[in-house]
Amino acid sequence: MLLYVNDAPASARFYTKLLGKEPVEASETFAMFILPSGLGLGLWGKAGVEPAPAVPGGGCEIGFKVATSSEIDATHADWQAKGANIVMAPTDLDFGRSFVAADPDGHRLRVYSMAEEV
Repeated sequence: MLLYVNDAPASARFYTKLLGKEPVEASETFAMFILPSGLGLGLWGKAGVEPAPAVPGGGCEIGFKVATSSEIDATHADWQAKGANIVMAPTDLDFGRSFVAADPDGHRLRVYSMAEEV
């Protein structure tokens, strides 16, 4: 997955702090993280993208699934302490518990757990 960003090094610093891990690759125009799921998250400075991106950040979400509702609250507190822009506090929705943060470019990051079976 690639996110087009205004400032790749600044975005890399944000994600390094948020995820607690360094990128596996980094330059002035690009950074790559490998998430726990194995998914690669690339941050590409949009000034160098051809063809130029036409959509600003926030048009989609990256989902981070956790096992329990209590992990939602713990992750929310951790990300908030790290300075993440929280756009939706932990909320119980029809599919489970969730919160949403935004990165410096407005890309939405949804942390969620599925509703627990009874």
